[in-house]
Amino acid sequence: MARAIGRAEPNAQQFVTVLQRATGGLGKWWYPRFPHRRAVMFRRIVYAFVIVDVLLTSFAVGWHGELPGELYQPLLIGRILPLPVPTPLSLYVIKAALLVASALALTRRMPRLYGIAVFVLYLEWMIVNFSYGKVDHDRFALLIALAALPTVPLGDLHDEDPDEAGGWALRCVQVAVVLTYFLAAYAKLRFGGIEWLNGSTLVRAILRRGTSVADPLIGYPPLLIGAQYLIVAFELASPFLLVKGRMGRALLWAAFAFHAGVYATLRLSFIPHLVCLLAFFPLERVRPPPSITKVGARFRTAAAQKHRTAHRSPDRA
Repeated sequence: MARAIGRAEPNAQQFVTVLQRATGGLGKWWYPRFPHRRAVMFRRIVYAFVIVDVLLTSFAVGWHGELPGELYQPLLIGRILPLPVPTPLSLYVIKAALLVASALALTRRMPRLYGIAVFVLYLEWMIVNFSYGKVDHDRFALLIALAALPTVPLGDLHDEDPDEAGGWALRCVQVAVVLTYFLAAYAKLRFGGIEWLNGSTLVRAILRRGTSVADPLIGYPPLLIGAQYLIVAFELASPFLLVKGRMGRALLWAAFAFHAGVYATLRLSFIPHLVCLLAFFPLERVRPPPSITKVGARFRTAAAQKHRTAHRSPDRA
């Protein structure tokens, strides 16, 4: 009995050691030590895009307030909260507040407060958007980005020290991008079955909204069926985006090529998703032109001098 217990203790200790190593490795993966500048650059890109999106891409959301209230079929989250039926005034207020919060989030003042405000307002903006019809999946990663970015410390744009907090936010966005692709393949196979692959899926899409680039492909059904297989294969292979090295980089560029082809043939834009693909790039290497850097330095110097002058004590004046 004692010998059995003695043999069991080392085995249990070995199991605990292996478990600790596994969880430690998982923790390092979830909290990569990316340069802080990378997270700051990505944060600025995302908040700037929200402004562009509200004004140019999803501006039609504001028109939903003109529709009859019975057409509003809120998503599950809208029923749980519950959110009110959109009106012209409420959507105008949400839009204005979202633009102001996004602009303030681009500054270096209270980024967490303004970041949380942007996330909440943009979430409501998208709930209204998708409560009158189909739900697009190109906004999922962007919503995850807006939820994670408020956790990134303020820091400085020129700070390239390793930052686990910023790394965690970027990793969340990367995982959301992968899930967008992978779950899209799952949905195709779940609801369309093998017929999505072997049927006339792309033929119908081209007939409905094809461009001059896609129209000649109608005469080559085998080519379109092959493209359907390639689409699903790419989406199922999306987890390899998280792999370092050539494989991850190759799949990343394949993603951009895929979306370029989709836009050229079907005019389907995935701009919010493409913005989130930038989370895979070493954005800290992007440097503004020297002229812009000099202008920014002069502006900061002038602002600092003005601040010192304004707070100079009377006896030193």
